[in-house]
Amino acid sequence: MFQKLDFLLDKYDELSLIASDPEVIANQEVWQKHMREMSEIEPIVAAYREYKKVSEELESTKGLLEESDLDDDMRELAKAEISGLEEDIERLTEELQIALIPKDPNDEKNVILEVRAGTGGEEAALFGADLLRMYTRYAERKNWKTELTDMNDTGIGGVKEAVMIIKGKGAYSRLKYESGVHRVQRVPETESQGRIHTSAATVAVLPEVDDVEVDLDPNDVRVDVYRSSGHGGQSVNTTDSAVRLTHVPTGLVVTCQDEKSQIKNKDKAFAVLRARLYDMQQQQLHAEQSEARKSQVGSGDRSERVRTYNFPQGRVSDHRVGLTIYRLESFLDGDIDEIIDALITSDQAEKLKQL
Repeated sequence: MFQKLDFLLDKYDELSLIASDPEVIANQEVWQKHMREMSEIEPIVAAYREYKKVSEELESTKGLLEESDLDDDMRELAKAEISGLEEDIERLTEELQIALIPKDPNDEKNVILEVRAGTGGEEAALFGADLLRMYTRYAERKNWKTELTDMNDTGIGGVKEAVMIIKGKGAYSRLKYESGVHRVQRVPETESQGRIHTSAATVAVLPEVDDVEVDLDPNDVRVDVYRSSGHGGQSVNTTDSAVRLTHVPTGLVVTCQDEKSQIKNKDKAFAVLRARLYDMQQQQLHAEQSEARKSQVGSGDRSERVRTYNFPQGRVSDHRVGLTIYRLESFLDGDIDEIIDALITSDQAEKLKQL
């Protein structure tokens, strides 16, 4: 670990020198490239420098105890300081280990989030609407922007299927653990005898990807336009603004009718299609690495039951980390960081084991 840290420290110093060169500064593209590299490793370098400083202080203080003329009071002070410095060393070592875990290249990307009603009929669709609102409220809390690209509703408040783009720094790093089957246990409004029903909805979280990250030949995509059939103002049912894309090789179909502009709908639809194709490639890759994947939190397996929302008991239970919280109402209002933080911590711990 320390060989790698020494290498990063030398690299940071080298990049600092290069970035301060007037010729490099004059070439903004090259200068920005070096600055991005520096910013990526700067937190690790800062933590390592602090570690080295604390280590030197610890060795110096231990040296004091070896002096024969040290009085009892000074000896006790030195022992107390050593204890505190050793705690700092332990904390910084853990921080450095976590910092050296290979970063998910998608972590800083925007998210394409899909919610689909599963088993449970109308009640599952109503739960799908609850989940869509939960993620919308969570995005609002993070000051992220949301764009609903497509929604198939039931007319009484339920959502059979919805696709939403969430734009914000680090959106994927927080939401990627949400993929999977979400289960709800509650008494439906239509239940006359008060029996608790179990329904489910599936959530898929995909990173928004660029053209260069996925092989998408425009000739493989059939584009159909039609008139919107939902909310959209005066242009609904009067212009062919809605777009349907069909990727012929895979059979993937994406629709978008959120915007009044056909061009904007087409751009959004292609963004969703690219994300789905990228996800298919990743799922295939992960299937080849299935043994390693089984041990990871938030593997993204669409069939994995990840969470249960129990209304009679007011609790939310995440089955991957065994965490249960008893504040269902605030959780569904977007206050979901407690479970996301636990999932991130568990994932980091598992990756540290593998390292």
